Amino acid sequence: MAPPTHRPRQQAPLQRAFGHDTSSVSEARKFAEQTLDDWGITDRVDDVRLCVSELATNALLHGTPGSGGILVRIRTGDHLVRVEVRDNSSALPKQRFPDDESPTGRGLLLVAACADGWGVDRYAEHKVVWADFKIDTTEAMKVISC
Repeated sequence: MAPPTHRPRQQAPLQRAFGHDTSSVSEARKFAEQTLDDWGITDRVDDVRLCVSELATNALLHGTPGSGGILVRIRTGDHLVRVEVRDNSSALPKQRFPDDESPTGRGLLLVAACADGWGVDRYAEHKVVWADFKIDTTEAMKVISC
């Protein structure tokens, strides 16, 4: 008989709103890192932090200024962490393939490389860009009891 599969207790999603300014990117990274730390998740922290940074930057660059900023939501369950970044623009992000000389356009390439999946949920007046990260639940089991 196989041993039971353990996974961390499902946590209630946490979210935080950030203003429409450049300091929001570093604040969003810190929020994500602190949330994972509070949940006892040590796996994939660097990947999550990088993707939150890229998604928050894109939301600020391509979102609607003066519309209340961005919202970052983090949730976990079923061996997965999902990061969602909402902005108040319905314009969909476009993955670009910049040349070596281009100073921008690599954000979604980094997200695609670091996350186990990403996508966009489009609504009438906003969008949510999300990234999923598979986590090693044996690491989380050391901190979070079932």
